[in-house]
Amino acid sequence: MKEMNGAEVLVKSLEDLGVKCIFGYTGAAILPVFHALRQSDIEIVINSNEQSSAFSAAGYSRSCNEIGVAIVTSGPAITNTLTAVADAYGDSIPLLVFAGQVPEHKIGTDSFQHINVTGVFGDAAKKVIQLSNDDDIESIVKDAYYFARSGKPGPVVIDFPLDKQQKIHDYRAINVRRFEESYHDDRHLCDDQCEDFFRLLLHSGKPLLYLGGGLNSQEGSQAIREFNEHFRIPSVNTLMAKGVVDERDDLNLGMLGMFGTPYANMLIQENDLFFAIGVRWDDRVAEKVGFAIGTDIAYIDINPEKMHQIKIERGPKFTFIGDAPTAIKDLLNYAKRHNITLDIKRWQERARELKRSWPLDHNRASANIQSAEVMAILSAYIDKHTKITTGVGNHQMLAAQYLPMQRERSFMTSGSFGTMGFSMPTAIGVHYANPRSKIIAIDGDGSLKMNLGELHTIASLDLPVKILMLNNRSDGMVQNLQDAAYEGIRTGTQRCKDVHFAEIARAFGFNYAKRISYRQDLKQGIEDLLAAEGPCFLEVCTDSEEILYPKVPAGGAYKDMVLGPYITHVSAGL
Repeated sequence: MKEMNGAEVLVKSLEDLGVKCIFGYTGAAILPVFHALRQSDIEIVINSNEQSSAFSAAGYSRSCNEIGVAIVTSGPAITNTLTAVADAYGDSIPLLVFAGQVPEHKIGTDSFQHINVTGVFGDAAKKVIQLSNDDDIESIVKDAYYFARSGKPGPVVIDFPLDKQQKIHDYRAINVRRFEESYHDDRHLCDDQCEDFFRLLLHSGKPLLYLGGGLNSQEGSQAIREFNEHFRIPSVNTLMAKGVVDERDDLNLGMLGMFGTPYANMLIQENDLFFAIGVRWDDRVAEKVGFAIGTDIAYIDINPEKMHQIKIERGPKFTFIGDAPTAIKDLLNYAKRHNITLDIKRWQERARELKRSWPLDHNRASANIQSAEVMAILSAYIDKHTKITTGVGNHQMLAAQYLPMQRERSFMTSGSFGTMGFSMPTAIGVHYANPRSKIIAIDGDGSLKMNLGELHTIASLDLPVKILMLNNRSDGMVQNLQDAAYEGIRTGTQRCKDVHFAEIARAFGFNYAKRISYRQDLKQGIEDLLAAEGPCFLEVCTDSEEILYPKVPAGGAYKDMVLGPYITHVSAGL
């Protein structure tokens, strides 16, 4: 047992947990913690603002099996992180955010830079903790780390008053395994449950896997890949599950939903067993209702509240509340012990045929570069070492449609919350978690501006992050919605002045910064971006009138999917 101040106890606890770096922004109410970090081997990454710090920390969590940590000061600093915390909560991403706070005796007294953190973050985080002078900092921090990734993962916000950072406490070096093991989920499917599931599956002639973010881990990806090596069931996935299975597989039809691939949205209309695993039934998928009529549902998820909702709304024939990878392994082991196989050759061929016959396409006759065209070219350069982050908008959906991710935790995007400004700060966190990977941050001009300061962070730290910005001088997705709903009247979505973002990146100190306006330069520009070293920026000027297809209109079903003028049926052999 050692005596040290509270800030030092926090830092020692983070070291015990294996934390290698923190993301943050300093200030008066958190100075003791940053001073203690100076004596630690934990790397400090300073972002341009606190929202970006929390996004970077969440990007770290999204792309590896460890938990990102953000440390900021009080008042406006912690409220700046609110959007990123809510974003992580919506996508079930574990995250630790520590905030400085005024001394405990000044809480609630209108002190400078004081905010009621518990009140502000109560509905935006998995848990909010306000440390007081009687609390055991070490136990709380170590427990919070494992609580954040237990069950349905999510962010934990810890409010740390200045006087408690300075006060002397006992540090006991408690073994972190005590906390890790306390959250171990040991639920398994019993043989009777497995028998019920396979009775349902064997009765089906057109089963479809619906893969969600609950499988987006090394363990989850391995489990579902082994399961489907045995059964070869066609699959679709959520935005959060890109890369869980190799998207080059002819039986994976990609993303489902409002902006899903044409073949995924077609196949779901024909299935007779919808096997949903680790999904939250997002409204952009579930409200399309094409699968809810005359289709049996099996559902596995770790979230009891979501399971209760789906049991009421959908009436699934099979359910299990527990860890998805564990349940999938249990089903596969049972199938192997009982020699259970499937004969669904006609259904498999139907899935392959749809994927071959309805390829994504774009306006090839336009004089202007299409954003879809950029993604189509980039798709040829995606490999198992590539990690993608995106902003939010048409470029995000096009990346999700076109890019064939091959590994889990390889496609990081804001799913539930749809937060513009997500891509660049998230890419920073992804780099620190995966320093040997090729990191490509795909952004639109509207989204990139939200956290433009991260250009400075990337350049000043000389990070090998490749930014691909599609500049259509508008908020393209919202513009598309305006055109559909308001007879082409566009309010607030246009950018009259053409800003050269590549020049801004160059001014910040990027090694490579280039702007492309002509189609004949596009392929070479992408190759040059990927080959360049250090901070790299490619700005591609794209068609401001481009419309994102396919799309399922709001309130519509999958049968109402609009393919647009360029996605057409392709005959076999062409």
